[in-house]
Amino acid sequence: MHAFRDDALGEHDAVGLAEALRRGEVGAAEVARDAAARVREVEERLRAVHTFLDAPAAAPPASGPLAGVPTFVKDNTDYQGLATGHGSAAFTPRPARRHAPFTRQLLSTGVTVLGKTRLPEFGFSPTTEYEDAPPVRNPWNTGHSAGGSSGGAAALVAAGAVPIAHANDGGGSIRIPAAACGLVGLKPTRGRLVGNEQSRRLPVDIVCEGVVSRSVRDTAAFLAAAETYRRNPALPPVGLVEGPSERRLRVGFLLDSPNGVPCDPTTRAAVTETVATLERLGHTVEPVTPAIDPRFTDDFLTYWGLLSFLLGATGRTLGADFDRRRMDGLSRGLRETYVGNWRSTPTVLRRLRRTEVAYAAAFRGLDVLLSPVLAHTTPPLGHLAPSVPYPDLLARILAYVAFTPVDNVVGTPSISLPSPVTTGEGLPVGVMFAGRPGSERTLLELAFALEADRPFRRLHDV
Repeated sequence: MHAFRDDALGEHDAVGLAEALRRGEVGAAEVARDAAARVREVEERLRAVHTFLDAPAAAPPASGPLAGVPTFVKDNTDYQGLATGHGSAAFTPRPARRHAPFTRQLLSTGVTVLGKTRLPEFGFSPTTEYEDAPPVRNPWNTGHSAGGSSGGAAALVAAGAVPIAHANDGGGSIRIPAAACGLVGLKPTRGRLVGNEQSRRLPVDIVCEGVVSRSVRDTAAFLAAAETYRRNPALPPVGLVEGPSERRLRVGFLLDSPNGVPCDPTTRAAVTETVATLERLGHTVEPVTPAIDPRFTDDFLTYWGLLSFLLGATGRTLGADFDRRRMDGLSRGLRETYVGNWRSTPTVLRRLRRTEVAYAAAFRGLDVLLSPVLAHTTPPLGHLAPSVPYPDLLARILAYVAFTPVDNVVGTPSISLPSPVTTGEGLPVGVMFAGRPGSERTLLELAFALEADRPFRRLHDV
């Protein structure tokens, strides 16, 4: 289901809508009202929204490249005056006293925030589902997952309710819902954008902020605008990327996870089709097998459990009534597993930090790595629900999320792009490109080339 229609938003992406606003073809208040109407139209089925703000009656003053473009903030990031619930029923959230640092960076681009999107509890799950609440549904097929943890954001953007939305990524949470919903999802280099205050205090900062969008130019425009607000001097500038480069790249590709998780035939077909396209465009493509420590998956799982343990221990900072017993089955299972294995933490952290060396070695002689985003296609709702018994749920998650976490640990950028391959149910299938630290420009130029060669399928075209 989708909300595309002949109104102020039309079929514009964020860049196109911002241009129409600047030319005076539409007004900001009109755009906000029409976006709000679109959101309400799809919300009854998709259930993507946590908090909805009434559209402004008059156009608020805004500046920036995306001035007046409607958007949503993910509900694990503070927006002044709105409660931040983190997708959890374990506490009653309080209204935020101030914007989070990233919220200020997002607002600096000129966007108009219409509310907050739903996520699974604390962003741990690759699907946006709950034990005692309706799931977020995929607009391409509402019986399937919209991905996670930025599933609410991806559902709204894919359905045409808004052209771009905030997302963040601690193990694939931008790229997974982008793949599930046929969107562009860039996880930037660690430190590229203003970070989460809590994650920066962790022993390994795995969380990056960003957006999901329907076009490469929207993601590129957002990144350039955000860089104007604050640029990390330790990284090469990205600037505004506006199209493909003439540069031919050396691309390494893998079809199965280096830790032994095989991919299903549809996912493999998406990668091999992309390999053929890259070769036709003049790039050099070769198979590779990154020498990642075979214990990486278990180590990341231990670190994941550490995060759940810390949330359970410090939850009263979120709400005075926080009760870790009310955390969902996935969060409780991660925490309990960690409690039984906490003594391994120093060793796990050392190995995770060393992943950077092995991953860098995979790039010798290469510019980017191509892989699946996920090991199999988007599952039906219920397959990864937190009500599934924890041992079974964990096995299903590890058989699904086999590629994305490495870039979070290493801090390298990676981008999910829609492939021309689809499932039998018509669901999108994504492919992922990863680069060296600071190489977002290369990834965006390559993404532009693939989008130009075969424009990404849109829901309203089906």
